[in-house]
Amino acid sequence: MDAAILARVQVWLNGNYDAETKATIEQLQKDNPDELADAFYRNLEFGTGGLRGIMGVGTNRMNKYTVGMATQGFANYLKKTYGDAPVKVAIGHDSRNNSRFFAETTANVFAANGCEVYLFEALRPTPELSFAIRYLGCQAGVVCTASHNPKEYNGYKAYWNDGGQLVPPHDKNVITEVEAITSVDEVKWSGGESRIQLMGKDMDAAYIEMVKGLSVYPDVIAKQHDLKIVYTPIHGTGITLVPDVLKAFGFTNVTVVDEQATPDGNFPTVVYPNPEESEAMHIGLQKAKALDADILLGTDPDSDRVGIGVKNHKGEWVLMNGNQTAVLAFAYMMEARRAKGIAQPNDMVISTIVTTEMINDVAKANNVACYNVLTGFKWIAELVKAKEGKENYIVGGEESFGLMIGDKTRDKDAISAVALLCEMAAYEKNQGRTLFDKMIDLYTQYGFYYENLISITKKGMNGQKEIAAMMEGYRTNPPATINGAQVVQLLDYQLQQGKNLVTGESWSIDLPKSNVLQFVTADGSKISARPSGTEPKIKFYFSVKTDLASRADFDAKLAELENKINGIVKDMQLK
Repeated sequence: MDAAILARVQVWLNGNYDAETKATIEQLQKDNPDELADAFYRNLEFGTGGLRGIMGVGTNRMNKYTVGMATQGFANYLKKTYGDAPVKVAIGHDSRNNSRFFAETTANVFAANGCEVYLFEALRPTPELSFAIRYLGCQAGVVCTASHNPKEYNGYKAYWNDGGQLVPPHDKNVITEVEAITSVDEVKWSGGESRIQLMGKDMDAAYIEMVKGLSVYPDVIAKQHDLKIVYTPIHGTGITLVPDVLKAFGFTNVTVVDEQATPDGNFPTVVYPNPEESEAMHIGLQKAKALDADILLGTDPDSDRVGIGVKNHKGEWVLMNGNQTAVLAFAYMMEARRAKGIAQPNDMVISTIVTTEMINDVAKANNVACYNVLTGFKWIAELVKAKEGKENYIVGGEESFGLMIGDKTRDKDAISAVALLCEMAAYEKNQGRTLFDKMIDLYTQYGFYYENLISITKKGMNGQKEIAAMMEGYRTNPPATINGAQVVQLLDYQLQQGKNLVTGESWSIDLPKSNVLQFVTADGSKISARPSGTEPKIKFYFSVKTDLASRADFDAKLAELENKINGIVKDMQLK
């Protein structure tokens, strides 16, 4: 084993670590040295969003010690930022194994550092934590979750006083403070327990009232209150709020998927507890078919992602992708506000650079400003903050099944999204249509945009190097053609530069640096490559477009676009 890894192992065996941890390390030394090496070959990185990793012993794992050291660094930064002023921190967690333990560990360390801590009494959705930060006037927040990752993972999302995740300069400054904590002996583990207050039903009531205020057509819901809704929390936190929010909106016919209703960090019915995955929505689809429902909705463990299922133009149940869901939500919020007479001249919406450009077209047609930011809701939240008092934010979203409706939460919020998507389904049903019908109408109006995503996982010590090598290859030697179409533009967000590969013209990209590359072809296709910030993956996003003259052409045009994406994937040798 590498000498540096062995040195880290010895620190844990000889230091102030509990006996169970040391025993586990000794067992791994005997039985699984490769796993031990992976657990100690580096420190689990505190990235710009916080921590995320496999649970277990070691410097490269989520455990009491990595969580405690991260919290100590965060607390040190808060004290440097606010000085002697009182600091309040809100803390939440999801249904994952150890999430409550990590949340309590986090609360104890913050409290021992003199912070006033508001800890949710039990699991709650991530968006409620974002809401609570603003509602209570906190300086920071933390939620212990690994979102949609498999059961072996957990994580630690860090928030600032606006309820959004950390952005510059705070993200890098917190990372610096966290990396400065080199020993568990520097952590204040206890001594401030009296500064911890539990929160629960009162915060739930305030949050539900806020979400209820987002409704545009309560009168339509009153007419369609018995809309057949099937909902699955996929063993996560959504069960704590979604049924109550739907009731508050006025819906009376909600069926929860029993098999996935109980919060359970082992996620017994799925491999990936992610509504992006058809497998995670399979049981819900079966229930929706059996009940002849109007809409199926699913949320991930911390309830920031939402997936929906609807009947298509043939009456078959299908799952909408994240881009389609976003387009429907953006169009509804803009069109409904205009029809209701509540649209403002300074209304704005926010999308991201890897989300369908159809949103830009819809916004333009509705005379609403549309901004495109880097991937991640922290950038949406940051722009909302920058535009406060100048422009009126309505909705933001991205292709990864995330929506942020209204500005009272500053992270993606599947709870409010579920409610608004049901309202949208009720609105369409009131006109004898489905959400899928609406989607086709939008395609005929704005053009048939179609998107897909491929994620390539590269695990272990060499994974990050392989991903970095792939990006470097694309950056230094971009393809001249993709699927027979000439590549005419290269957008490099790391270099903050766009280049016309035909004329040689270049221009600056006015966004923060990010390791993203986009290739635009002569036929209007766009391919984006981006390493994940939270998982050992590199993601490739594909967007193609054609015209849709009539609803009758939908199937043929869809097959054409699917074939086009398949051709791109094959040509780029991604499968």
